[in-house]
Amino acid sequence: MTTIDEIRDNFALLEDWDDRYRYVIELGRTLEPMPEAEHSAATKVQGCASQVWLSRKLARNSNGEPVLTYLGDSDAHIVRGLIAILLTLFSGRTPKEILSTDALAVFDEFGFREHLTPQRSNGLRAMVERIRSDARQTLATAS
Repeated sequence: MTTIDEIRDNFALLEDWDDRYRYVIELGRTLEPMPEAEHSAATKVQGCASQVWLSRKLARNSNGEPVLTYLGDSDAHIVRGLIAILLTLFSGRTPKEILSTDALAVFDEFGFREHLTPQRSNGLRAMVERIRSDARQTLATAS
């Protein structure tokens, strides 16, 4: 799996936004397939112009802390790429790690604020909020 630092380095090498979009689409192609049964109303992210699904699994690490792992999918190629970046940041992390990560700042660092449509920006915020909400809920029920 690609790390956020590898994505950051690759983005830095690509100056043209057409090349960056192609790279984001390629990242989306690396997403682990989401079973059709998980494309449900419960996993659908509200607030996205395209269809987006995020399903989570809860496990425990060796310290007994909860860890959230995600599968994601979308019917839009660029959005699948955005999901791949989000899952690189969040999947396999503890709720505390998730809540201490400013995903929108990472996307701003990559220049997405200026290059995403308002609908895609809203959808990105909705995906981040869904994952952060899962983390808050997991913390609340873990104690």
